[in-house]
Amino acid sequence: MSLIFRRAAETDLPAIIAMLADDELGREREDTSVPVADCYRTAFKAISADKNQLLAVAEKDGAVIGTLQLTFLPGLSHQGLWRGQIESVRISSAIRGGGVGRQFLEWAIATCKENRCAIIQLTSDKSRSDAIRFYESLGFKASHEGFKLKI
Repeated sequence: MSLIFRRAAETDLPAIIAMLADDELGREREDTSVPVADCYRTAFKAISADKNQLLAVAEKDGAVIGTLQLTFLPGLSHQGLWRGQIESVRISSAIRGGGVGRQFLEWAIATCKENRCAIIQLTSDKSRSDAIRFYESLGFKASHEGFKLKI
């Protein structure tokens, strides 16, 4: 399978939003209306303007089939090391389980290394048991408790 992993373009937003909405959790919180809602365009512009953000897509035969966001975080702990944060990982439901996610995450890990990160972290909703098993198979450890506060 010939895959391309690249920085997302604004024209990719409909496909990205569709993947974000393609599960029980996403259906409740995403807006897949066309044209793309301004809130997504505003967020895309902010992400694109920040050198420590990378919204990426996986593409096969010209179709966007995956997305994730990388954030490169400088820090003082661990003697000033950088962390890579992986968020919003989605693979098109039509092809899940075919190895695209593994290749995409391996690309993301390599990209974090290239951007001086020494730790890579991610979170997954506790209800996503398949995703949790997938991340564990890549060597991620559930070493911390995560907390979120919606404001």
